[in-house]
Amino acid sequence: MNLTEALDKAVAALKTPLEPTDREQGWTDDLRREIQEEISTNRSALRRHGPWMASYLRPRLDEWMAREGVQPGRLHELVMNAQTHITDARA
Repeated sequence: MNLTEALDKAVAALKTPLEPTDREQGWTDDLRREIQEEISTNRSALRRHGPWMASYLRPRLDEWMAREGVQPGRLHELVMNAQTHITDARA
């Protein structure tokens, strides 16, 4: 999976309503929307300016989810995958 695919997959999953297990893992509708918006913004910047833009992105989604008490699960994995792809693209 490449960077664009990872971001697309995360955004698509975050646009759908939360499942009961997502809520049990600490997700709220507001958090879901905020993180989806952050990933969408990064995705737009990369599409608009090209892959070199990744060097300017500093995703801290892991810290954000930790502060909110989000536990590992479906959405957490997708968000972390997106963050990892952005971080790898910076190298």
